[in-house]
Amino acid sequence: MSELNHRARKILTAIVQEYIATGSAVGSRTVTRRYGIDLSAATVRNVMADLEEQGLLKQPHTSSGRVPTHDGLRVFVDSLLKVRAFGPRERDELRAHYNLPQSDLDEALQRTSRALSELSRQAAIVITPVAERQRLEHVEFVRLREGELLAILVVEGGQVENKLVRVDPMPDAAELERVHNYLNLLIVGRTLEEVRHFIGEELAKERTRYDLLAERTLRLGQLALMIDREPGVIVSGSAHLLDDEAGDSLSKEALRAVLSALEQRERVVELLDRTLGADGIRVWLGSATPFAEIADLSVVAASYGPEDRPVGTIAVIGPTRMNYSRVIPLVDFTAELLSDVMALGK
Repeated sequence: MSELNHRARKILTAIVQEYIATGSAVGSRTVTRRYGIDLSAATVRNVMADLEEQGLLKQPHTSSGRVPTHDGLRVFVDSLLKVRAFGPRERDELRAHYNLPQSDLDEALQRTSRALSELSRQAAIVITPVAERQRLEHVEFVRLREGELLAILVVEGGQVENKLVRVDPMPDAAELERVHNYLNLLIVGRTLEEVRHFIGEELAKERTRYDLLAERTLRLGQLALMIDREPGVIVSGSAHLLDDEAGDSLSKEALRAVLSALEQRERVVELLDRTLGADGIRVWLGSATPFAEIADLSVVAASYGPEDRPVGTIAVIGPTRMNYSRVIPLVDFTAELLSDVMALGK
């Protein structure tokens, strides 16, 4: 596809904006009258025909106007869309609307999903933090009954994981204190994945086998860190996909397919893999989304968590003609809010 000149860029932008607003095919007169393009209708039609040849526009019906193709929307989102950052007042209003608790990450995730759906008028997804990517802050064992310890793990964001550990023989209080001190020295600043790897390496060293306390401590740590919790998926606002606004873009078959896909956890979690390794906001259209079989669907997603090590994902799902100029900064700001909650929960 050749580089678009200034005139073609203005006309494509006008058509996409009008299509997003109305869901209808856009004619040349609409472009000239509503978007201040000082060209004749005939000239605009010629440019529209050129854009159609390049695969950026299509004509749904003979004698009708044009609508953007997925490639046209892609060009618009990537290079033509002007996203305005929220000002201080808007940020304060949004922060008050979300009202995220600083000491309860689970509740903050639930509220985030609901508020993001309400504000975007689309379906919203929050994927909870991946355990392996979270840094451990503290570990402690509590004696229950003979042969059983309760391992209490505190991870960043203030989340607590409990794990029942069976031991034989049962350590006394003094030994348990030494275990706490040793393990907590090991875990500081390390993720769950890193600590597991480190303990495995230490247990493989010959010197560890001659230090009974060290070996016993590492074995207890290894048992405590056997957490197989998979990230959870919180979906809010699926009903928005049935609204009239969305219905203009999604067929009944597509709507059913979306609702079905949102119930398939593995499909949704694919968003996690796609966003954790990416910088900034990601926008997928049609076949490029994790729901590739649903043609007229768009996903706007971002990761949240520490800047150098994101741990989860938020996303907005809706028709391809969603209001990107509103949704993109909204998703970005929401990810920032959640990241702040995790940082303050330490």
